[in-house]
Amino acid sequence: MASPETGVLVARARALAVLRVRGAALAVALLPAAAAVVLLVGGATGRLGTEGGWAVARWTVGGLTVASLLLAALVTAVVVRARPALSPSVPIAEDAAPDLYRLVRDLADRLEVPAPSAIALTPDCDSWLEDRTHRAHGPPRPAGRIGRRAPEAPVLVIGSPFLWWMRVAELRALLAPVVAGTGPSAHPDIAAARRFIRGLDAAAAVATRARDPLRALPLRFVGRVARLLLRAAREHATLMERGVAAAASERAQGVDYGLRIVAQEQVGLAYAGWDRLLTRVALPAWRLGRWPSRLDAGVVSALTELSRRDRLAEGFASRLGERPACDLLEEPGTIDRAASLLAARLFHGGPAEPGPDWSPVGWQQYPQEIVDRKWRLEAARLHRVLDALPPTGPHDPGREAADRPAAPADAPAPAAAPPLTYAGARSRTPVAHHPAGRSRALDAERTGGAPAAEPASPAPSAAAPPAAPTLERVIDRLAHDTVAGDLLAARLGAEVAREEHEAAARQAARDRSAQPGGTATAGVVWGDGPADGLPLFPLQPPRTARELLADHVTAMVCCAAVDTAGAAPGLDWLDGPALLVDGTRRSDLGRPVLSLVDDGDAEPLRGWLHRIGVRPEKPVRLV
Repeated sequence: MASPETGVLVARARALAVLRVRGAALAVALLPAAAAVVLLVGGATGRLGTEGGWAVARWTVGGLTVASLLLAALVTAVVVRARPALSPSVPIAEDAAPDLYRLVRDLADRLEVPAPSAIALTPDCDSWLEDRTHRAHGPPRPAGRIGRRAPEAPVLVIGSPFLWWMRVAELRALLAPVVAGTGPSAHPDIAAARRFIRGLDAAAAVATRARDPLRALPLRFVGRVARLLLRAAREHATLMERGVAAAASERAQGVDYGLRIVAQEQVGLAYAGWDRLLTRVALPAWRLGRWPSRLDAGVVSALTELSRRDRLAEGFASRLGERPACDLLEEPGTIDRAASLLAARLFHGGPAEPGPDWSPVGWQQYPQEIVDRKWRLEAARLHRVLDALPPTGPHDPGREAADRPAAPADAPAPAAAPPLTYAGARSRTPVAHHPAGRSRALDAERTGGAPAAEPASPAPSAAAPPAAPTLERVIDRLAHDTVAGDLLAARLGAEVAREEHEAAARQAARDRSAQPGGTATAGVVWGDGPADGLPLFPLQPPRTARELLADHVTAMVCCAAVDTAGAAPGLDWLDGPALLVDGTRRSDLGRPVLSLVDDGDAEPLRGWLHRIGVRPEKPVRLV
């Protein structure tokens, strides 16, 4: 576009189109009332009859008028009272970051636009402006004051990884086009169109979450009307936002344009480091009920490690000598802690507040408190499930088939287990088809173990104590039993699914007790948008049963290496938990483990163990 004013004119034209949709809806609601007025006035003046068909028409139109006005009032009340959804974020007060507020205001003065009303941080690699002028989101109105709330500029939401990885000049260049958007946002028509769209969106969300039968029927009608209006205004709203973005981009062209190119490169790099940090490093800790309290500081370490490994990232580490943008905060550690807790809430569904079962962990304690514990928990689960498997002979396939428990005619074969995912493996395990499956599953829930298959005949060794937890036992079973891998993978999937279901139930109970009216908040008010299901952004798809089995075997190998070969748990900033042998990370364990799990070939793994000095016949320490 030629100038920022051109983009504003395009956005205003589309905003007027959105408002015309609102006007058309109002006209449709008032049409029966207009017809009723015509009939009543015509009867009163004598131009229309007062008896016969005219009387029936007056009563009919009068009833339609009352119904339409009641329905219009219902829709209007829900749209006005519904709280638009807000992005979960950590609010930053001005006294907590005076330098950051000063930078943003100076930037707004250079762009000749209103300054944002506040600043907030979000655990994501993005930045945007958010309208929080709804009465439910602002401070309470003083007593005795009437009228509409004074218009306010939107809130500037900044991705917290940017503050720790970017330099001050790069952050200023990155925020220039975002802050420039406050100019078009202050236009009355654009602001009114945005309020209308966000109100409809919030009303549709309220309708979908109604559970009371008495409220569900009217709210279902409101939801249909809201979605109809949203469809009618969708194209105009999209083009309006494009016009606003184009105007903001054009206005920011003259502010640090060269640095903006460098800053955009840093955005992609920060996103890659943040994604690896969450999925490889933070997620294992979250699953153990711990949350890393310095995630944003970890981004710097992860990206520094990336610059060391990847030649494409060479030179980025030299930027660390410049002033980081986190220096604009008075207490970066406190802000990082709050953002890290919110990240765990959003991406894993953890509690909103720390507690005995949800405690922070520092990077120095991560190897011992997270990596070592994760390995030993998975090794213990592997041996617990292995103890529940039916006994089989190591080299006699016929004996394996004879010792295998008899299944009903409609039960699937154990070989059907490999494609199962851990979230759905429970319903496909043999216990689900057993006549006594329900009672045995309940017994397994009480004892904390996986439901074991009931043997066809009493075995003399059933009362024997479980075998010692050794790596040799796992290798022999997977290498010599052709069906043990499939059955073990399926039952591991069922065990993990059961544990995750119990953890989710406990978390839901904690949320209900913490906030009886709904989901516990994190950072700011959630609003009535689609924020009632946590986690909002799951990091990884469900692992397959084979992937779970490979992870558990890897954990068992690492435990044996730590206990018998002097290895140590470590932290790799890009790959998460790592095994350190003589202070060096060993990254060649994956292929031997997959060879054992997928093909039943134990020779590659035995060779790896021999080179490291691991003694697989020695028992390992479990949790």
